[in-house]
Amino acid sequence: MYYLIRIKGHLDTAWQSQFADLSIHSEETGATLLSGNVPDQPALYGLLSKLSQLGVTLLSLQIEEPRKPEKGP
Repeated sequence: MYYLIRIKGHLDTAWQSQFADLSIHSEETGATLLSGNVPDQPALYGLLSKLSQLGVTLLSLQIEEPRKPEKGP
């Protein structure tokens, strides 16, 4: 499934290696949007646990239709 996870505050792009399968986008509202495909429920719970360990505030969690990886040029 494709998830959109919004957290409070800006998460530095240095964390990209910790969230390798997700895109990190800082929003003008002061939130960070993590988005990408998460293979299953255990992976989602692991991701949410990692965010909890970082002490961030979860603002929203949305599910979208699965997206296929974008093809390069």
